[in-house]
Amino acid sequence: MNLKKFNLLIILILLAMPAQSEELDILKKTNEYNIFLGTFDTIDKEGDDKTSLVGLEHKNTNLFRDTILGKFSPVTGGFISGNNSIYLYTGVEAKYGIGPLSVIPSFAPGYYDEGAGKNLGSVLEFKSEIKLNFDIFENSKIGYSYSHISNNDWGDINPGIDNQQISFSKNF
Repeated sequence: MNLKKFNLLIILILLAMPAQSEELDILKKTNEYNIFLGTFDTIDKEGDDKTSLVGLEHKNTNLFRDTILGKFSPVTGGFISGNNSIYLYTGVEAKYGIGPLSVIPSFAPGYYDEGAGKNLGSVLEFKSEIKLNFDIFENSKIGYSYSHISNNDWGDINPGIDNQQISFSKNF
């Protein structure tokens, strides 16, 4: 009797495995990773903090929500500048598509560590960004973005920084 139960269990497991495999294939395409390179403190009036930056951003496309105001989703990411300034953030973005072109405004509060770079006056900083993406291949995009990071006068000082980035995104 135990052998019959064991064989039945093995058969059920084997029958369920292809369904799990198909589900995993679907889930694999729901993570979008965005690698970007750019200029930190693009409009540097003092001329001492303008440097490069490199970053990574993640989006889970399962979490996109269509509303009357657009398609919204959470976004999480971070970057490091040439002066070892670090910004880690999580926030929300909206996506508006016009054929292969997407316009993506976003807002994200985050943690900022100045490293050897610019003092922004607080560890809590807010990033507002506008991004233009262009679909180049299936599940791949290139883009340009412009962002402003500041603390909304909540810190000791609020010089703010403006950044420009070129990005490559891929769904996995």
